[in-house]
Amino acid sequence: MQTNPAYTSLVAVGDSFTEGMSDLLPDGSYRGWADLLATRMAARSPGFRYANLAVRGKLIGQIVDEQVDVAAAMGADVITLVGGLNDTLRPKCDMARVRDLLTQAVERLAPHCEQLVLMRSPGRQGPVLDRFRPRMEALFAVIDDLAGRHGAVVVDLYGAQSLADPRMWDVDRLHLTAEGHRRVAEAVWQSLGHEPEDPEWHAPIPATPPPGWVTRRTADVRFARQHLLPWIGRRLTGRSSGDGLPAKRPDLLPYEDPAR
Repeated sequence: MQTNPAYTSLVAVGDSFTEGMSDLLPDGSYRGWADLLATRMAARSPGFRYANLAVRGKLIGQIVDEQVDVAAAMGADVITLVGGLNDTLRPKCDMARVRDLLTQAVERLAPHCEQLVLMRSPGRQGPVLDRFRPRMEALFAVIDDLAGRHGAVVVDLYGAQSLADPRMWDVDRLHLTAEGHRRVAEAVWQSLGHEPEDPEWHAPIPATPPPGWVTRRTADVRFARQHLLPWIGRRLTGRSSGDGLPAKRPDLLPYEDPAR
């Protein structure tokens, strides 16, 4: 990996994590780690171009069918691929199929960029992670193997203590806060060979007094009503939160930070 490389383009491929949920901007759109990374990269490379093909709720098969060939055709310097985690959270998950589809994605993307970036996704501490941990770790083993065979960089977010902290996660308990996305952007930035802006992004955050019983129960009820029950409803009816939504930034165009 070269030090302080001058990449001129970035394409991001994936689901809600790469779309940027829940890093909400004042206009109601999402920013997220990929936009933050693009902002940093654009500051180093005049005319820097960026596309973000991610759509919330997508399974790895949909990512392969709808995003991978589009991303490969763009010929960007850097392509990030994060997918498969939504599959592992489904009650029925064929891990062999997930492995095969992820392999297809990497094999199609790696020859068409200077640097492919894969990730071991972060996991929030709690019973949900404990339940699905074996599937997640099986997915990460596939990612590590593919990276070794295709020269991809793996960003280890799963091993970062800071990103396991529940305070880094939004009320839906599925998506990172703005601070969580900032730390992911920093992790990818460093993995691409740039000088750290936050060398301690992965370190545990300072302890704070735990919320009281009433606060916790109120949060649990809010979570169940606003997020868990709708999620179960979509699973039962075969719907996705991303149905009918377009890619976040479908064209590889010069990039300016929308938050400015």
